[in-house]
Amino acid sequence: MKDFLKIIAGNISMTFAYAYLIVPNEIINGGVTSSALLLNALLGYNIAMLANLVTGLLLIICLVFLGKEYFFKSIISSLSYMVFFNFFYSLNIQYDMNIVLVIFISSILIAIGYYLCITANASTVGFDVIALILHHKNEKIDIAATIRIINLIVLILGLLVYGYASIVKGIAFTLIFSYLLKKMLDRKQKAVISATGSVLDETPKVNEVK
Repeated sequence: MKDFLKIIAGNISMTFAYAYLIVPNEIINGGVTSSALLLNALLGYNIAMLANLVTGLLLIICLVFLGKEYFFKSIISSLSYMVFFNFFYSLNIQYDMNIVLVIFISSILIAIGYYLCITANASTVGFDVIALILHHKNEKIDIAATIRIINLIVLILGLLVYGYASIVKGIAFTLIFSYLLKKMLDRKQKAVISATGSVLDETPKVNEVK
């Protein structure tokens, strides 16, 4: 039950930031939605369909490489995201805020959301799935740093489609967000080490698919 509450709280934090800060200010953050927009420009297919396709592919990858527990919790995470994003977005609340504050606040809220989901043995059904798989294969691979690299790759490709200003804002967001996420995961690991007296993974143990 604790994990499910963390997943829901994490998605509330993320969707609030996306609905009221990221989307209205056109901050391209290198995630699934940004990838769908890029694919739309290259292939011409519907954006929502492409986003669902990428999400579905990531869910399948999650099941194959991370196991059933991650898969089912990630489905809950995905459904929570859709429900809360649609709810917040439908309220049509406007925040007139300096763009620097927007980037900092959204970075904090989304980093908290990712942290809560990851430490609850769930993904956000974004490119953190790839980061979690690589970390599972080699614990020396840093989750936050991998997410940062993937997002930056999408942002670089996005220069073919997006405006320069959106990319600059996206890079600033990605660097701050990934830095905060790394700090939170490192702090979690130190707390585990302090409690157990041994070095453990900062994410819960992943169960292999039998």
